[in-house]
Amino acid sequence: MSLTAAVPGPTERSEALTEFASAYDFPLDGFQVKACEALERGDGVLVAAPTGAGKTIVGEFAVHLALRLGQKCFYTTPIKALSNQKFADLTARYGAANVGLLTGDNSINGDAPVVIMTTEVLRNMIYAGSPALRGLGYVVMDEVHYLSDRFRGAVWEEVIIHLPEHVRLVSLSATVSNTEEFADWLVTVRGHTQVVVEEHRPVPLWQHVMVGDRLHDLFVDRSGHHEQGHSDDEPESRLRVNPELVRLARDEGRFSRTGPRGPKGAAPKRRAVPSRVDVVSTLERAALLPVITFIFSRAGCQGAVDQFLRSSVRLIKHEERALVREIVETRTQDIPEEDRAVLGYHDWLEGLERGVAAHHAGMLPAFKEVVEELFSRGLVKAVFATETLALGINMPARSVVLEKLVKWNGEAHVDVTPGEYTQLTGRAGRRGIDVEGHGVVLWQPGLDPEAVAGLASTRTYPLRSSFRPSYNMAVNLVRTVGKARARALLESSFAQFQADRSVVGLARQVSRNQGALEGYAEAMTCHLGDFEEYFGYRVAIKDREAQLAREGQSMRRAAAAQSLERLKTGDVVRVAGGRRAGLAVVLDPGLKDLGPDGYPRPVVLTQERQVKRLTTADFPDEAVVVDSVRVPRTFNPRNAQSRRDLAASLTRPGPVGTVKDRPHKTRSLAADDQQLLDLRRQMRQHPCHGCDEREEHARWAERHERLRRDTAEIERKVSGRTNTIARTFDRVCTVLDKLGYLEDGAVTPAGDQLARVYSESDLLVVECLRSGLWDRLTPAELAACVSALVYETRRADESIAPRLPTAAVQHTLQEMGRRWSELTDLEDRHRLTFLREPDAGFAFVAHRWASGHRLDAVLTEADLTAGDFVRSMKQLMDLLGQVADVAAEDSPVRASARAALNGLRRGVVAYSSVT
Repeated sequence: MSLTAAVPGPTERSEALTEFASAYDFPLDGFQVKACEALERGDGVLVAAPTGAGKTIVGEFAVHLALRLGQKCFYTTPIKALSNQKFADLTARYGAANVGLLTGDNSINGDAPVVIMTTEVLRNMIYAGSPALRGLGYVVMDEVHYLSDRFRGAVWEEVIIHLPEHVRLVSLSATVSNTEEFADWLVTVRGHTQVVVEEHRPVPLWQHVMVGDRLHDLFVDRSGHHEQGHSDDEPESRLRVNPELVRLARDEGRFSRTGPRGPKGAAPKRRAVPSRVDVVSTLERAALLPVITFIFSRAGCQGAVDQFLRSSVRLIKHEERALVREIVETRTQDIPEEDRAVLGYHDWLEGLERGVAAHHAGMLPAFKEVVEELFSRGLVKAVFATETLALGINMPARSVVLEKLVKWNGEAHVDVTPGEYTQLTGRAGRRGIDVEGHGVVLWQPGLDPEAVAGLASTRTYPLRSSFRPSYNMAVNLVRTVGKARARALLESSFAQFQADRSVVGLARQVSRNQGALEGYAEAMTCHLGDFEEYFGYRVAIKDREAQLAREGQSMRRAAAAQSLERLKTGDVVRVAGGRRAGLAVVLDPGLKDLGPDGYPRPVVLTQERQVKRLTTADFPDEAVVVDSVRVPRTFNPRNAQSRRDLAASLTRPGPVGTVKDRPHKTRSLAADDQQLLDLRRQMRQHPCHGCDEREEHARWAERHERLRRDTAEIERKVSGRTNTIARTFDRVCTVLDKLGYLEDGAVTPAGDQLARVYSESDLLVVECLRSGLWDRLTPAELAACVSALVYETRRADESIAPRLPTAAVQHTLQEMGRRWSELTDLEDRHRLTFLREPDAGFAFVAHRWASGHRLDAVLTEADLTAGDFVRSMKQLMDLLGQVADVAAEDSPVRASARAALNGLRRGVVAYSSVT
């Protein structure tokens, strides 16, 4: 049915909205009414509003309209936890018969008129041409700003581009600074779209800094009165940072520079950071509970709960504790008693009975669900969480605490951004319960109140596309619409839309630069000759010297790399510089684990007793073997005592070993380079070389050359940003042609397999199937090998060689690594970077669990948290399900994959509904 034909008239529209609004116990806000009215007119809508403003009301009205018009509505979310929560909400409102859930590992009433799903599920349905799309009238995309996510954001754009034209899109976003740009793109791909922006928070947010046990307002007005953090009703020009906080920071800074014997001889009072128990107790006295404290560390979250367990503090009453225990026992009755100890059940329950809990990805999903329920019912007063809690799950609090403004992003410690700060503190203030919310930053040594104020008041959060065509996307598009049409569709992505807009400003810059270049050329004119030609010799000399320096460095690197091939177990090497400088003993020469450069990556034990994997980057010159020691056969790199004993041998006095392979200094390449000598001779013979104003001309020539290169770079950017997505798609198709997934613009049978594999390692999965690499594996061995395509070792463990269960698994993983290397070489030749290297860090765990071992044994051996274990198992099961689906009917892999799934789907994995 066409949506246009079904759009109701003015009277009916009024009735629909009136009927919908009457189900709520509060009046709809103006922005909600405006967006709902646009939906009734048949427009798509983009709603951008702060956390807690109530933008999901608009999504729920789309559900109401669909049911009223006899159409379907799909409600999509970025995470399964949010999908589960929305499923519960809508089921309570519209009844179980009308609402379904599809999250990959959960399928409930999938043919219902209203289905909640993750965005990936909808993307897969579109590519498969699912019959469930018939009658679809509305799609709600909750948290649509997620399309900027570097790993999963492309899925949002795929859905927006490929949804049938008649479907009305309801896009719900956090407040971003380029809403109009995003809306302009939506209009180009979806037709008329009403933009509704709401910056006002329904519950005002006050900003504080806690110094010791005192709360200080972050902002005061110009007259000295204390004010909200960034009021929606007052201009920010009225506010200034609390001068008392500025004074505290200034005094602390002066003390740190001058020491305790400063100019006046008196040190300011030392301000200890309060314990987490003290922070919560302070907030309790101020009537600011419940509170969410963001810690950015799983261990820190759990440690906070442990502090409470060691204290006498209880945040809930006796009768509430009885209700907590009743809810917990009901929700966890399926967990076997023998698993409870290893899951930390009893400490977790004791914390809940005190009114405190942790919430992070390392927890068992069932435990997180209970925490969310108890918190929403007011039975948990303090939650210590990592930032994943800020992603859409409905857990508002009266106050939010940020312990620090620095977090680990997986690669480095980085500052919290204004957007992240707003997202986190946006949890404070419960609509209909609290008059105001409170954001609290703990005072830490070196805290800058001005910087905190900048985070609290900055509203510039641009939405940037992360879209790029993948192998799976390419074959799906070619199969569905053909190569030419697919190319055109990709050009309509938000990524290309933003690139095209940026070109306009770059072109203007090129035009301005051209005028400046003409002025510089005139200023460097010399009466003795062509100064541009003369300066060209100077530039050529500089470039040649730089080239020779690079060649010399490359030669030294090559020599260093070759020296790694000569290392043996027990060799003591001196690491020249960087974080790993000092002596280290070789545990494994790494000859069987070559890096991307083809050279060994030896595993060593440093003097600091750390096990590290070295690469050529750690050796600017040849590796120097200064001694050798015996590495015991029983040495265990995971055992602290073993590491301590062996590291001690690096520093004990003993016979001095022969220093082998000492690098020798070589003559500079520039000293004998004929090309460089010729350039210098030609420069000296040029007429301009004798000009009295030569260096003045050269300064203008230098500016001319620098601006010329800058302009050339801008012109390359302009060229590179035009049709970038389509050109990437062409390169992807070329790779697929070479590998036999496409042929003469059509999808081959192998391409049909690839079209049904949705994984970061999609191409490698199908290559393993096509080559028969997995044919001889048992179900448990298959689970172990497939796990390498979904698991990513946490950084702390990446240097320790993974334990492998069988020789067959070891051989298969080696072959998978070899095939990955061949594919990445092919990618390099076509300027693509899609495939991640297989990671064997979960293989032993997957094999043990699939073989039926107990949970306590598996977790203890693997040193994994329950949440990490379950999440990795869910990801493995998802990919194994795809493998079973796409494997040929007569392939032994199909039966093995299904048997592996049956072996994995048990115990804690089976009763955990959320990943």
